[in-house]
Amino acid sequence: MAGNQSRLERRIRRDFPEPGSADGVLQLLAELPGRAGYDPEALASERVQAAIVVLADGDVRRLRQAIDLASADWRDLLVAAGLVGGNWPDLLDQELGRHRS
Repeated sequence: MAGNQSRLERRIRRDFPEPGSADGVLQLLAELPGRAGYDPEALASERVQAAIVVLADGDVRRLRQAIDLASADWRDLLVAAGLVGGNWPDLLDQELGRHRS
């Protein structure tokens, strides 16, 4: 049901349209907080997970590289994705669309 999808999931389904690809990406993102072994709350956040998707830009190899970067240090991931600074919520809105009320 598209209406129940988060804006991040909509972006993932757009960027990874091949059958099963988006579900695989969602699974990898869901596993990240436990896999990394540190700061599960930050790693589960929309901001960090969106940074992975933004860096991947629809490429599975780049997705895995971004996940590895997040596993090492999620702050480096945010820098690489350009989602740092006080305007990161606006940048996230540009990448994912505004939150729907």
